[in-house]
Amino acid sequence: MLAAMCSRHAHAQVAASKLPQLLIRLDDIGMNHSVNMAAQKVAETGMPVSVSLQFACPWYQEAVDILKKYPNVCIGVHLTLTNEWKGYRWGPVLGRSAVPSLVDSLGYFYQTTRAFNKSGYKLDEIEKELSAQIERALHSGIKITYIDPHMGIALSTLELRALTEKLARKYHLGISTLSTVTYYHETYKEMWGDPIATKKSAFLEYLNHLNPDRPNLMVLHTATPSPEMDAMIDMNSRLMSDKEGHSTVSLHRQTELNALLSPEFKDMIGKKFELTNYEQLLKGKDLNVLEAVDGK
Repeated sequence: MLAAMCSRHAHAQVAASKLPQLLIRLDDIGMNHSVNMAAQKVAETGMPVSVSLQFACPWYQEAVDILKKYPNVCIGVHLTLTNEWKGYRWGPVLGRSAVPSLVDSLGYFYQTTRAFNKSGYKLDEIEKELSAQIERALHSGIKITYIDPHMGIALSTLELRALTEKLARKYHLGISTLSTVTYYHETYKEMWGDPIATKKSAFLEYLNHLNPDRPNLMVLHTATPSPEMDAMIDMNSRLMSDKEGHSTVSLHRQTELNALLSPEFKDMIGKKFELTNYEQLLKGKDLNVLEAVDGK
């Protein structure tokens, strides 16, 4: 009996000492060269991370060529139905004539979620376009593990959620969480709206208090410094501009990259949390079973 009690005590100690799981997901890969260079810098560390690639964007092919070299990186399709930048536009993979309800008068995706929601979009056209994005990804030569919604659109209504779940089952892919819905019980946190001056400290502080009982997803938007990033103007959020109206997108993304590559973050790995990615998280799961629960 004493031996059994000792065994249970030892098991309890091991369980109590188990480190939280941390998922790092980099969004908007393939958007432009600067974002791709940031993804490369992270991939070069060897850390197990997940990246969500926009296959509707002009720079996706460069991203594919980069990521083929890094088996530590798990890749998902960042399902794209909007295009949030002033002066830098993209549209559907299928072209404007195939999915006319998804584009504006110039043939590009709508620039804001509000415009998309008021557009009169057709679900059958969304299904065709998102299928085309997934199939482009699957034929690109890299392994695709999951899908997730750019700007939350593809999970933003019950009808769109059902469609996204249908596509996940059809292509045997997981679905990465959103703040409002999760399929694998991940917690959710993103840093994009945090002030630049305190973004790194807030990032590191958050990682000191992860949930030990659930996977913890941290979504980051990263880029390297460049003139193209300096010129990016976000049409959806005033948080990405200073008081004079100048874009701060580049500084936000550089700061998130620097925090992820910082010695402080590296020192926390294996002490405060264990890093994982979606390929590891989904291993052994039946991807046909999708049980959506409210995200936290």
